[in-house]
Amino acid sequence: MRCDVLTLFPELIHSVSSQSIMKRARDKGLLTLNVHNLRDYTDNPHRTADDTPYGGGGGMVMKAEPIFQAIDRITEDLDDIRIIIPSPQGIRFSHGLAHDFSQDTRPLLFICGHYEGIDERVRTHLRVEEISLGDYVLTGGELAALVMIDAAMRLIPGVLGDPHSAQRESFVESLLDFPHFTKPVEIRGMSVPDILLSGNHEAVRRWRRKESLRQTLLKRPDLLDHHTWSSEDRQLLEEIEHNYTSTSGRTTRP
Repeated sequence: MRCDVLTLFPELIHSVSSQSIMKRARDKGLLTLNVHNLRDYTDNPHRTADDTPYGGGGGMVMKAEPIFQAIDRITEDLDDIRIIIPSPQGIRFSHGLAHDFSQDTRPLLFICGHYEGIDERVRTHLRVEEISLGDYVLTGGELAALVMIDAAMRLIPGVLGDPHSAQRESFVESLLDFPHFTKPVEIRGMSVPDILLSGNHEAVRRWRRKESLRQTLLKRPDLLDHHTWSSEDRQLLEEIEHNYTSTSGRTTRP
């Protein structure tokens, strides 16, 4: 997976990508992350990449020409590239999009906006995708780009230590993850559920599936509308709803 990040603040990207699993993915050659300083593509002595907005108003707007020049340079040896602008106006980022990114053979180029935004001609001239993390505004696109890269990268086989970890996590099946416990068995009067200590693998598997359904029903019941239901899931949900209908407020099953 290759990602290119075009940014005014390259150290923001370097500081995160040089740590933890993202660093390990890069060291293994599973993630190629190229960071491009937008100021290197300016044509003025002060390396200015922004200017005041036409029509007046506060703030600054990122100039189009340095972005065009950067993309021309980055793509000169590439047949195709997928260009992404993190933006609160974009479609909502999801596990499905992360999986799509991880499977895409094209390099992913993230243009990180700042200040009041990017000259609109970047969007109209280039074929870009605007993607949002949620209904809020960040100070820049770097953190959003890193979130998307991280979410996609960890779905690549070999990135995580346990090859099955990514398959068991929240949102993979429109379900939230089940609770996790580790040593000691008891802490501050709270014990690990007995079934996890039983050694009965089938009972543990069923408990985890039921807890995953329970967590989803209580916290994100909207996800259940998109879940593919097995007969076991329906049976487990009936058991859960029998005890938690009044708590969850959900009165009908899928």
